[in-house]
Amino acid sequence: MQLPSTNILTILDTKIYPGESKEVNFDVANLHTSSPVNVPIIIERAKKPGPIVLFTAGIHGDEVNGVEIVRKIIAQGINKPKCGTIICIPVINVFGFITLKREFPDGRDLNRVFPGTVDGSLASRVAHKLIHEIMPYVDYVMDFHTGGAGRFNAPQIRISKESRALNELAKVFGAPFVLYSSHLKKSFRDTCFKLGKHMLLFEGGKSHHIDETVTNAGVNGAKRVLSHLGMLNVKIKVPKQKKEIVFINDSRWQRASHSGMFRADIAIGSLVKKGDIIGSITDPYGKLNFDVKAPNSGYIINVNESPIVYQGDALFHISTKLKR
Repeated sequence: MQLPSTNILTILDTKIYPGESKEVNFDVANLHTSSPVNVPIIIERAKKPGPIVLFTAGIHGDEVNGVEIVRKIIAQGINKPKCGTIICIPVINVFGFITLKREFPDGRDLNRVFPGTVDGSLASRVAHKLIHEIMPYVDYVMDFHTGGAGRFNAPQIRISKESRALNELAKVFGAPFVLYSSHLKKSFRDTCFKLGKHMLLFEGGKSHHIDETVTNAGVNGAKRVLSHLGMLNVKIKVPKQKKEIVFINDSRWQRASHSGMFRADIAIGSLVKKGDIIGSITDPYGKLNFDVKAPNSGYIINVNESPIVYQGDALFHISTKLKR
């Protein structure tokens, strides 16, 4: 959607003029105690026109590390653009964030109900409002997630391989890994794709946890992309990319062949060879010990950090095919 000739941005019935800063409440429903639940949307506009970038996190209420990344973007003034507009929604699923649960109180995963409906479930209504009240104005989205269920993700960007624009932005972002993956049906990313919006989906760390390395990867990537778009404030230094990016065409999960106490013996992000011992599963009595060996050569992009696993549980996510 193009802004009107007066260049006034109207979000949730609030007018934001060039050069203005506004905080708008994205409210959908009260708590069961009748207490209001306000989801703050922080909007910063430069006087000079330019792209509109949206930073989001907390689609899953237990993914705290993503929330911390957007919080830092705001706290460090990275969201004050040289040109254009930056919109930040640090916690979309505030209902889940209150209880540190992935889903909404209705048990639904917000990232499986997009684009939502105006009269559907609570999660569906939030999705509908986001898509219809905010997304029409947005050019670029950076959505921050973490691994779930105790599984730690190496900092990575997930995009579809076909998009040249997203491949370029992923290179600029500079996460250690770029994983080509298909869109999940009814996800935020899938809906943005259908709307013609450029989205970088960041994964890093695990739920209920804040990791400084992952946080820095997300914040630094945001700086690089804003600099690439000509939007980064001149007072903020653009961090250099330290390592070469690994592009992953395909990957597989290494699953537990036994139940027991699990220990990973390999660092996240490591390159392993087929047959390398990368972990072990033992019983609590010191009688049994099973080596976990790499089924193929590749990079470890996710590690299960749970001390107890059952047969069939995912242990490691390993790349199987790299982009050449």
